[in-house]
Amino acid sequence: MNKVEQILQETGALLTGHFQLTSGRHAEIYMQCAKVLQYPEHTAYIAQEIAKGFAGDEVEIVLAPAIGAIVLGYELARAMGAKSIFVERENGEMTLRRGFEIPKGARVVIAEDVVTTGGTTKEVIEVAKAHGAEVIGTCSLVDRTGGQIDMGVKYVAAYSKAIESYLPEDCPLCKAGIPIVKPGSRKS
Repeated sequence: MNKVEQILQETGALLTGHFQLTSGRHAEIYMQCAKVLQYPEHTAYIAQEIAKGFAGDEVEIVLAPAIGAIVLGYELARAMGAKSIFVERENGEMTLRRGFEIPKGARVVIAEDVVTTGGTTKEVIEVAKAHGAEVIGTCSLVDRTGGQIDMGVKYVAAYSKAIESYLPEDCPLCKAGIPIVKPGSRKS
């Protein structure tokens, strides 16, 4: 077991049961990264590990989707000597708010807490590109695909493991009548 996996277990971030993920898929394992991110020493360690994957890339901005990745993005920006900003949903779409700006040509890394399908990360990439950013890469605390996701740019994960998820209509947990929990932060 590597140190990040040990941290996930010690902090209670690795949960088992029947969960509806932000992507809408169902799974028996859920990663509640907020349980890790409440500990500055763990977050700093994880951010430093991720930052090693971008050594020499001259990252200027770390851009994270609200709310789950804000803390990781901030600590990652500290580790990279970059600025930390975030996007949030407004009328169902990711957007820059709160006076945040991305200068044309800025070298940006997108930070996520958990990647299952990469949908949110890809939305954030599009926001950055729409503002003229050069997206250097993406990263996450947890990669649920076991390294099988293609973001179209460099991707670095602190913890990567193939964790099976199901379309709701194919979910064996639903078929077994196990009650579902939706622990994520997104309402839709």
